[in-house]
Amino acid sequence: MKRATTIPEQIKLLTSRGVKINDNAKAEENLLDIGYYRLGFYFFPFEKSYPNIKNRTHDVRENTCFEDAVTLYYFDYDLRNTLSKYISRIEVAFRTYLTYKLSNKYKGDTCWFVNPSVVEQSFINDFSDKCYKEVKRNNNIKRHHKKYKHDTYAPAWKTLEHMTLGSVLLLYKSLIKTDDRLLVAKHFGVSQTSIFENYIEAVRCVRNVCAHSAVLYDVRLHQLVKKGPAGKVAQDEAYSLCGAIKVIAYLIGTISLNRQHDFVLELNRAYTTLKNKSIYLTQTVEQITHMKWELSDIALLESKK
Repeated sequence: MKRATTIPEQIKLLTSRGVKINDNAKAEENLLDIGYYRLGFYFFPFEKSYPNIKNRTHDVRENTCFEDAVTLYYFDYDLRNTLSKYISRIEVAFRTYLTYKLSNKYKGDTCWFVNPSVVEQSFINDFSDKCYKEVKRNNNIKRHHKKYKHDTYAPAWKTLEHMTLGSVLLLYKSLIKTDDRLLVAKHFGVSQTSIFENYIEAVRCVRNVCAHSAVLYDVRLHQLVKKGPAGKVAQDEAYSLCGAIKVIAYLIGTISLNRQHDFVLELNRAYTTLKNKSIYLTQTVEQITHMKWELSDIALLESKK
């Protein structure tokens, strides 16, 4: 039966597995800051059995240093911070445009999101318990219902603002009229609603990883990224971080080319920091993400728009 271990015991265990620890005091600090279990995900690429996830012995290759895993962790940390910032921009833009266009198209119904002539009945049936129950916890919505006691729901521009990205995406998918879905998709330069849904789903997957501070560099998307205006996605990229980054970069470009440029610069800054620390780590990251981290990608991304 597994038991909790102390920091000295954790260091002893890592050493027994072949990890070189050059500074015990710094290693103790890192283990208290990051955690032994979490750091284990960043030792994985250094293990002799990598990439086999079954029957792991956790023994590492010769000359593997404790600092190697810490460096990979902080690269992942920088990636999460960068992606979180730009994904937030995409999420707000998607939510805002959907709310604005459909609220003005259906001016006679401020709660068009539960109108059976606009949205599929299955979404409406589940909305109160699976979505609005959580939305009502927000103080802005509480104040609305305190003032307008007879309203079942707050109007769209209030309600959608407090829905999760997953719920907004489900609402989008549940729009009955293809024209309503195209109205939003085309604003982001996508002419097929299935591709736009696929793109937002990729964004949502990465967003959730970032929100929970989970491992990002080797993320596996829930569904493959489809070919579309974000460019051709090779088979080995389709489920990886590379495919998601292509989508995020494209969508940011539809909002602002300047922000797209900033996005790629920030990614490459994180990569350059990693590259300056370890050539092996850069090769490992390129292999896992299926991505070449080059500044010339900026011009390529802009040309795809």
